[in-house]
Amino acid sequence: MTMKLYFDPQSRSQVAKWMLDEAEVDYEIVTTLIKDKAHKRPEYLKINPAGKLPALVDGRTRIFENAAICMYIAEKFPGKRLAPFTGTPEHGRYLSLMVYSTAQLEPSMGDSLLHIRSNNSARGWTNFEEAKDAVERELGYGPYLFGTQFTAADVMIGSMLIWYRAFGGKLNRPKLDAYVDRLQARPKGMKFG
Repeated sequence: MTMKLYFDPQSRSQVAKWMLDEAEVDYEIVTTLIKDKAHKRPEYLKINPAGKLPALVDGRTRIFENAAICMYIAEKFPGKRLAPFTGTPEHGRYLSLMVYSTAQLEPSMGDSLLHIRSNNSARGWTNFEEAKDAVERELGYGPYLFGTQFTAADVMIGSMLIWYRAFGGKLNRPKLDAYVDRLQARPKGMKFG
């Protein structure tokens, strides 16, 4: 049975698509346009009760949220090496980066794009400059977050930085700009913006 990705090209579902493409797995796109409110229909809410995109259906399994989809694909296809193996020291760092992408990087990026100045610590996340500092430290000297191994963490962290530039944001960090350029140059890389 082919996996189904519920997808709108003008949404975050591009991140899940990028991950599926990197894994080189067969999947079907189920167009679910936000402008048509397809993501709010009862049949879709059975797949993703939050009424957001993306969602992935694999047989009887349903997954929503990009980080969850990326982790699922990496685990389902370990031969693709899109995540450090469970039980290795790198695996804990990988899980941390996957969560960091949505818990810290994405909300601080949104604040930056919207020019929201607030007490971020009271809201639970850092500011975007500090988030970029953390990503730069984690990137180290490798082309990717895990050196030469491209992983789902690059999909999640990288997609946030790609979106930021696509929406007119300037990273003003040569190391991060070079990282985003490398990600977008990948044959299956997210080409948004």
